[in-house]
Amino acid sequence: MVGLAVNVAVIHEGKILLTQSEDFETWILPSGGAEDGESLAEAAIRETKEETGLDFELTRLVGIYSWLENWSPGYRVLFAAKPIGGEIKCQEGETIDVKWFAFDEIPNLLSAGQKRRIEDAISGVTGIAILQEFKMPAIPEKITRKELYGLGDKSGLSRQDFYLKIFEHSELKETVEVNGS
Repeated sequence: MVGLAVNVAVIHEGKILLTQSEDFETWILPSGGAEDGESLAEAAIRETKEETGLDFELTRLVGIYSWLENWSPGYRVLFAAKPIGGEIKCQEGETIDVKWFAFDEIPNLLSAGQKRRIEDAISGVTGIAILQEFKMPAIPEKITRKELYGLGDKSGLSRQDFYLKIFEHSELKETVEVNGS
């Protein structure tokens, strides 16, 4: 099933806030799915508060990212935001770390597709539409997230090593469908 999710780039004083996800221990923008009866902006605010502990204000819509691949296809809507309060804390079962990173110190171990979104948010892009197509020969077609986690558990590898292995021979093709400003 194709899903709709939000990502939020919380930016402050030359730094961006990233969360380390529990599933593969990679770094990502705060993100999550919209719930029934919830606007995309409301989902962005709720998910980011849950995952980071921070209160913030959405400042702009960066863009829409069509994410096509064989285990978690969907659409990601990326907002930029600024912090206005709260204290950093992890969300049990979701995040294992939350940190501010200077723009020139973004970690290399990012979840797939995140690098482009982070770059767009940092550079001030507004209104972009990107098609992100992944070819991942290391995993079966039409696999569910739960099945992928099961393969990781059976592999005997750490979460990060399993993630790196499945993306080792992957290919990412990014197409700008609508130029932002």
